[in-house]
Amino acid sequence: MQTLNCCGNLIDLSIPKVMGIINVTTNSFYDGGKTFSEREILVQAEKMLSEGAMFLDIGGYSTRPGAENISEVEEIRRVVEAIEIILKNFPETLISVDTFRSEIAKKAVEAGAALVNDVSGGTLDTEMYRTVAKLKVPYILMHMRGTPKTMAKLTDYKNVTIEVLKDLSEKIALARAEGINDIVADPGFGFAKTREQSFQLLSNLELFKNLEVPILAGVSRKSFIYKTLETSAENALNGTTSLNTIALLKGVSILRVHDVKEAVECVKLFENLKS
Repeated sequence: MQTLNCCGNLIDLSIPKVMGIINVTTNSFYDGGKTFSEREILVQAEKMLSEGAMFLDIGGYSTRPGAENISEVEEIRRVVEAIEIILKNFPETLISVDTFRSEIAKKAVEAGAALVNDVSGGTLDTEMYRTVAKLKVPYILMHMRGTPKTMAKLTDYKNVTIEVLKDLSEKIALARAEGINDIVADPGFGFAKTREQSFQLLSNLELFKNLEVPILAGVSRKSFIYKTLETSAENALNGTTSLNTIALLKGVSILRVHDVKEAVECVKLFENLKS
């Protein structure tokens, strides 16, 4: 049985869980600028929790392709304020901090975050593994090349599935060597991957069980969905639901989404299918 120890709460992943995305940024690809005030953050958090989110993922730095850099001071301010607002009103919430900077991870956990979600898998901050090990929280380790600003040009793979698996396997070993106990792997759909490569990863997703850690799938409203459907991120919910269902059938443990209700319904139907 796969579990995550979040602040002393043992989360059983034998039934997949849903992670709701709350971006406190001005320019995220889908919801940038929507959740910036205290009221907006609370409305979104309450909605996601009532719809069945197990985790809320708070991000203060946009990682959309080509995103500009912001200072650590600004990222800390955005993230810590959001965590404190949510926990003051919903103290049992399990919050994940979406950051590739170890200092933000540290400040967020000190403010009450229970997990660290690193899109760079430790490549953009050499202190990240050591920091997370000291914090004793689960670590979501994603595959990416380069930075959010450069990743779109770094899609040269001979075999994307094999190379992403190898990279994640090596990083998991390094993270374990530093003392991180609970690790979740994320193939990084759309991060330094073309549309075709993201579909190839999804097609081969069951192979990621060989990493022997829980797998997170983050496909929500991404461009490889809406460009294929010749629509927009705003109109990509149906496509997202379709691919979330496929991800569940291939063994993922966590769905990271903008739309919690629909993802929870996917999990419920999937569990009934299994039984």
